[in-house]
Amino acid sequence: VQLQASGGGLVQAGGSLRLSCEASGRTFSSYGMGWFRRSPGKEREFVAAITWSGGSTYYADSVKGRFTISRDNAKNTLYLQMNSLKPEDTAVYYCAAGPGGRLRGDYEYWGQGTQVTVSS
Repeated sequence: VQLQASGGGLVQAGGSLRLSCEASGRTFSSYGMGWFRRSPGKEREFVAAITWSGGSTYYADSVKGRFTISRDNAKNTLYLQMNSLKPEDTAVYYCAAGPGGRLRGDYEYWGQGTQVTVSS
């Protein structure tokens, strides 16, 4: 599976962005998917995950209630709707595919990342 993340950009605090992650291959619907992010000087951290069917979603406490992960298996695309953005959300965001979970080791395939910058 090859993953291509897009949708990042510069936004003011309180604003919104929607990230997309397009997957190649015919097996997208069989993978759990996740979003991670890495801020300068920090480790890559879990943001959100969704099961292969979309039936279950999981969030980091820091984004719960503000971010929504979703997927469209017919379009081989994963989304992350980000609302009420804060400066501390500034990071490179990565999408990932694999068995799924909250840990980096739960994923086999990674996209190249898209930069999100939130100004105060």
